[in-house]
Amino acid sequence: MMLDSGIKKKFLYAGVFPILRAALNTKRNLRLMERTTDMTEMLWQPTAAQIDSANITRFRKKVSEDWMTDIPDIATLWNWSVAEPGKFWRSVWQFTNVIGEGPGNPILVETGKMEEARFLPNAKLNFTENLLQFSSDPQKKTADAIVFWGEDKVKRRLTFGGLRDQVIRLARYFRSQNLQPGDRIAGFVPNMPEAVIGALAAASIGCIWSSCSPDFGVQGVLDRFGQIAPRLLLVADGYWLNTKPHRCLGRVAEFIRDLPSVERILVIPYLSDTPDLSSLPSAILYPDALAVSSGATDDFEFLRFPFNHPLFIMYSSGTTGVPKCIVHGAGGTLIQHLKEHQLHCDIKPGDRLFYTTTCGWMMWNWLISGLASGATIMLYDGAPFAPDGNILFDYAEAEGFTHFGTSAKYIDACSKAGAKPAETHNLSTLRMMTSTGSPLAPESFDYVYRNIKRDICLASISGGTDIISCFMLGNPAGPVWRGEIQMRGLGMAVEVWNAEGEPVIGEKGELVCTSPFPSMPVGFWQDEDNQRYRAAYFEHFPNIWRHGDYVELTEHGGIIVFGRSDAVLNPGGIRIGTAEIYRPVEQLEEVLESIVIGQEWQNDTRVILFVRLRDGIELDAKLVNRIRQKIMASATLNHMPAKILQVADIPRTKSGKIVELAVRDVIHGRQIRNREALANPEALDLFRNLPGLRS
Repeated sequence: MMLDSGIKKKFLYAGVFPILRAALNTKRNLRLMERTTDMTEMLWQPTAAQIDSANITRFRKKVSEDWMTDIPDIATLWNWSVAEPGKFWRSVWQFTNVIGEGPGNPILVETGKMEEARFLPNAKLNFTENLLQFSSDPQKKTADAIVFWGEDKVKRRLTFGGLRDQVIRLARYFRSQNLQPGDRIAGFVPNMPEAVIGALAAASIGCIWSSCSPDFGVQGVLDRFGQIAPRLLLVADGYWLNTKPHRCLGRVAEFIRDLPSVERILVIPYLSDTPDLSSLPSAILYPDALAVSSGATDDFEFLRFPFNHPLFIMYSSGTTGVPKCIVHGAGGTLIQHLKEHQLHCDIKPGDRLFYTTTCGWMMWNWLISGLASGATIMLYDGAPFAPDGNILFDYAEAEGFTHFGTSAKYIDACSKAGAKPAETHNLSTLRMMTSTGSPLAPESFDYVYRNIKRDICLASISGGTDIISCFMLGNPAGPVWRGEIQMRGLGMAVEVWNAEGEPVIGEKGELVCTSPFPSMPVGFWQDEDNQRYRAAYFEHFPNIWRHGDYVELTEHGGIIVFGRSDAVLNPGGIRIGTAEIYRPVEQLEEVLESIVIGQEWQNDTRVILFVRLRDGIELDAKLVNRIRQKIMASATLNHMPAKILQVADIPRTKSGKIVELAVRDVIHGRQIRNREALANPEALDLFRNLPGLRS
């Protein structure tokens, strides 16, 4: 019987030839197993001296002595940390020198519901007092607390003493405006020193800080700040992007009309020394606010608040609806960040910590906490490749970064551009590079060690806004394996569960956390009965935190992330992580980036791949064939897209994450309710009513 080629394909995908399909998959899976050996190659191993000097090693030895427990290695330390949470978090408090009243007893109070668990209920602290503790050290007082570059236009620095002085002056101004503990102060600001000062001044008097980047549109701001009703707004007159100034007071004048709760606006002169405030009748200049509070700052009293006193309000990406307002407590944020910085990133006093971020991403909050460990935080406002592609490595060389934090997309873009910082820049001070935002491909590991620095701990880290921290991080005292996150966070009872709720190793499944941890949200804003909070994390597996990542726990104790579980593809009932397709496709020189979604089709799901190509390249039959061959060489027949289509752009959030769910909704004709959450919302329209998806 002769069959039309299109009918043959339809029968094949429908599984009419299961024996042939099984044979093909078996053969390819054998090849995939061989490549897995290459994927898990050890790329870096710390020296004995590096291991001995690492904070995590000192911590391991100290808890062994303090608790008279044999903890010979980091794997045992992790097991102990989740088996003995009370002892572990007490040890973290003491090792990291938290300033406060406590920790006291008990360390953890549980009610039988994970979302109701509370840590250190009798402890009190002031978040800002902890971050400014080094300002009282005579040697550190004159050292840099903040270094700031606004692309290649602006360079500033602020000492620990100068930072403390400005924080206290601004805090006094806040008090003069009758701001009380629990009131909200919002920032519409670039990643600049005044943003840090604003957040610390707010926290110093018990107010709650919330911020978003100044490239948000009017509705995006209202979707966030409109829910939390801030009393005071801190804004800049603009920001730099791709060497051009972008003014934003016009947008402030628009959205402030719908924020009746705002009583005062402080405007930071950034693009101009004398910005025009005529459209903002309740505004004064930031320097004038500081001048109101002139005088000595030595007598300022840092009031201490309960461990779970609200500190930050963060926002979910909000691409499928109005963002969730996630409230994080001061104590949980502080102790978790101290643990991650000092134990997992080996940050020590005098280190220079950088992260590519905006004030709308949780990595900004994570970055500023580096002050509590005595690190200088390195701020950057602007495009990561302006003006000539080298700006961030220029910054790293000039300022002696010890820690370079960025996104997986940035590393991939450097690789695509053929950048070789190891040959063009002196990065001798750099000890660790961290990557987050999306899974870091094995080839990106290769690129870092080949073209950035050989002797470096490359730590892919993963967590989220939901926990303002990480579930999986680096291990400065352990090896780096190609394509793997080094370890699960200490004190984080992370497991991988299959669909039946059983823990698995060496299999893909859902990332869960089975025990409480300090940086769980205090709750969602205006969610009095915790219904939305409970539904977000604890209903899929009852009373277990299900994070929504599709991952695998490896034999090394590391983690491989395959993408978000709600974006997992499911053709023919087979679960496929999107990263398994991105990895081979984006190795092709012609492909700048890609996005893959599942399209509902004939009572099943078919895989659709969209590619953004280099300028001047068209997706012809030859390139489609090369893409298919690349996928087949790296994966299985199940991974093969039914359609491969070219698009001019791919939508992403303001923190650089591609939005698979939003694209999936667009191609199915569903409404996108919050385009303002995207950095390039116009890109969504490229996916609407595509003729190629109708057949």
